[in-house]
Amino acid sequence: MADKDVSPQPGQEQSRDIERVKRRLELLDQRLDNIDSMVSAVAERVMNQPISLNIICPHCGKNIEITIIGSEKPTP
Repeated sequence: MADKDVSPQPGQEQSRDIERVKRRLELLDQRLDNIDSMVSAVAERVMNQPISLNIICPHCGKNIEITIIGSEKPTP
């Protein structure tokens, strides 16, 4: 009797792997686009107003303040 479970041919398995890699690359590209959009939005906010970061040093417990001030050129 012939087995009903037919193993995929090497070419089919390789094409499935290629499709899987393509899908994962597309997902990575979408994620990078989303990150780029968020970074751009933050940069635009920095250019419009100052941002202040308050960080406490985990070693000495001192408060560290970092202020980022941007200047936006006026648009005509």
